[in-house]
Parts: sequence; C-alpha cells; structure tokens
Amino acid sequence: MQSDQKNMPRAVIGDKLGPIAHYRLLPRDPGIPGPGQIRLAVRAAGISYVDVLVSRGEYQLKPPTPFIPGSEFAGIVDSIGEGVTDCAPGDPIFASAFGTAFAEAAVIPAKLAHPIPKGLSFAEAACFRVSYATAYHALVQQGRLERDETVLVLGAGGAVGIAAVQVAKALGAFVIASASTPEKRDLAARCGADAVVESGAGDWREQVAHACDRGKPDIVVDPIGGDATERAFRTLAWGGRHLVIGFVGGIARLPTNLPLLKGAHLIGVDVRQFGEKFPDVVQANLEAISALCAAGKLKPHIARTYPIERFAEAMDEAYAGQAAGRIVIEMGQRADRNGG
Repeated sequence: MQSDQKNMPRAVIGDKLGPIAHYRLLPRDPGIPGPGQIRLAVRAAGISYVDVLVSRGEYQLKPPTPFIPGSEFAGIVDSIGEGVTDCAPGDPIFASAFGTAFAEAAVIPAKLAHPIPKGLSFAEAACFRVSYATAYHALVQQGRLERDETVLVLGAGGAVGIAAVQVAKALGAFVIASASTPEKRDLAARCGADAVVESGAGDWREQVAHACDRGKPDIVVDPIGGDATERAFRTLAWGGRHLVIGFVGGIARLPTNLPLLKGAHLIGVDVRQFGEKFPDVVQANLEAISALCAAGKLKPHIARTYPIERFAEAMDEAYAGQAAGRIVIEMGQRADRNGG
C-alpha cells in the first residue's frame, strides 16, 4: 500500500477553502477516463490571480471541497475513454478545467483538450488558453475591434494584459500599454505595444494623451477595476468601448453621465458564461488564437517556474501580482504510471 502511494500521482488538495496553508500535496489518482473523457499526464499548470482567489474562497464562485486549485494546464494524453476520436495517447494538449490543474494527473472531458500550437513549451501552453481566449473574445466579440483603432490596455504586465497587447497588435491595432513597474512596461513593449505609460502616475492621463497623438483610445481593456476604471473611461474617444474583464483593484464606481457625454459603451466580458452560451464561437476563437500563435504573433511570457513541491511559493507570487509575466508550476513524471 505504501509503495502504491509512493508511485501514485500527486495533487494539491485543500479540505476547505482558505489560505494557502490549508493546502497539501497529497497522493491522488484520478482513475481511468469514462466515455468522452481523457486522462492527462500533466506537465505544467499556469497560475493566475483568480486561481488563488478561488482557492482562498474570495471569488464569487465557491467550489465544493476538497478542492484542487488551478484552471489551465498542459500535458500528454495518457489514455482515452470510449467515443473519443479527436485525440490519442501521446498527443500533447492544453486544456482548461475549473479546479483541476495543480495535479500530476487529471481526467477531463475530451472536448476541453486542444492540440498545443507549434512552438509552445508545456509551460507556455499551460498559460495560453484562458488569457488569450479572454483577450480575443473581449476585443473581437465584445469590443468589435477594427484595424487601425487605438487600444489602451490596463494592467499590461499581467496575464490578460499581455495577452490583450499581443492580440490587439496581431489584429492591426495601435496599442498603448499601461503597467506599474519598469519591468512590466518593458515586457509590454517587447510584446508589441506601440507606447507604454506608467499606471498610477500623477500625469497618467497626460501620458495617454501624448501617446494618442493620433486620437483618443477607441477601446479600453480593463482587468484592473478600482480607481483605474474611471480614469481610463475618461480617456475614451466618442463611441468608445470600455471592456470590463476583472477587478483586481476593487469594484469601480463610474459616474453614469460619462457614458452619456461620450456616447461610449461599458461592456462586461465573462468568457466562462459566453462559452456556456456560444460553444461554437469559443471553439472558433481557440482555432483563431492557435493559428496566430503558430504564426508567431502570440506567445505567453513565463516569469518563473516552480516544481509542484513548491506550489505554496508559486501561489503566493501569483497572488502578489508583482511578476512581469506568468507563474507556472511544473510537474513530475508520476502521472503516467497509473490508470492507463
């Protein structure tokens, strides 16, 4: 029995939601895949700020416990269940599934798995789906971005921010990136931003205006919220679109006369609900971002990787939000020893 557990794949598990100290790395074999499912030998899992919020019980969705944190990961198909035809054992894939990722093995619906685009490592692929699909949906379906429009990206050093910079640039926009530190602004510039501004600076609006010598922003990508939302909304051009993606800085309070005076739109972006209502569009979006990635126009930036044994340090760093780029947990090789 002890030998079996020693060879068993492990997962980060919390018996209750709360601080990271509630979580332990424990043996857990997810079993064999059922009809329409695959078993995945996980190689890497991306960590977002939201992932840590969920694990702490501070997000609007409260998952049941025991809970395995994480929602995006990449690895190799270990075995498939009845009726699965789109992938086979040995295929490298990336996927997104709520409360599954921080584990060395996972069983998920096959429809959530997608081939890793050419040129991405497992660590990069583990950070690809959620951020880039969110940015693409925000700009294309919600923002209706047109070529040569100006896009202002808040939080441009974060997961969605960097993805939005790259996606907007790939779609032909002029991109202004707002980020808090020199390292994040440098990363945004290296990812294609045409101009960078310092978020939180006293002359922030002047910096944006200077960057917009071609006119005011047509679209604001806002994963930040808080005081940044009103400041950014005031920079919008007539008929502009402000895309609300998150609220790391708190829930914003926006005077309702501003949309009226600017003829502007405040638009919510919830890729999870959109996916439930329009799965065919989400699939088309994934194919579009995979094609852009294969063409070299999209690529996640990894700030740091941690072995799964140091998951608590990785979660702490992702929660702090100071890194320029993504934090990734890399797994051991136990995942493909069982269940196949």
